[in-house]
Amino acid sequence: MKRPGPLLTLLAGLLLAVFMLSLNATTGVRNASSYRPRTPAAAPPASAAPEKSTSPAGPSPSPSPSASPVPNADYAGRTDDDSSAVAVSLRDGRAIAYFCDGHDKESWLKGDVGDDGTLRLTGKNGAELDGTLRDGRRIRGTVDLGGRRYPFTADKAVKPSGLYRATATVRGAALDGGWIVLPGGKQVGILDRDGEPSAAPVIDPETGAVTVDGRKLTAHPVTP
Repeated sequence: MKRPGPLLTLLAGLLLAVFMLSLNATTGVRNASSYRPRTPAAAPPASAAPEKSTSPAGPSPSPSPSASPVPNADYAGRTDDDSSAVAVSLRDGRAIAYFCDGHDKESWLKGDVGDDGTLRLTGKNGAELDGTLRDGRRIRGTVDLGGRRYPFTADKAVKPSGLYRATATVRGAALDGGWIVLPGGKQVGILDRDGEPSAAPVIDPETGAVTVDGRKLTAHPVTP
């Protein structure tokens, strides 16, 4: 049998090489097109810490109005009908008051002062004083005495205005005098002699000096 020549063998080898190259190229393209690199999964975003609420959990209560402190002071004024005078002295939550018409009607009253400035004072024979301190500058209220009601306004007093009292025994008689010195200097007072009231003599408001039945007495400022 005649062997193939060298040229034929070389040609066959060349064709085989071309076929293999074509096959590899086709397979490589297919493999390259089907390959999808795996992208690392993105880490889930870290959950943000909840912000602390700057507002309170519930509605904030309204601040209670703070009551003005009750001052240690004296007040003096007249009734609305201008028939009588009223003086009130406040000290450390206590109060003493004096009502008088300058003739024969009077009453001493005392009691406590509320933190809100309310006054409810009582005296002999059912006498009552109800009032309210307003801004520390005046007292507005009423005095109930002898079956009558007397509305009044007493403004803050500056010395020598205010409330004065003197007690003594003169010629065997018990004397009890009360004076209200109003702003402007006018005085209203009653001197009680053994239970008999009458108009009181004028005092010196700077010193409290007064002469009763020839005897010199001193009327002192009244405080609770």
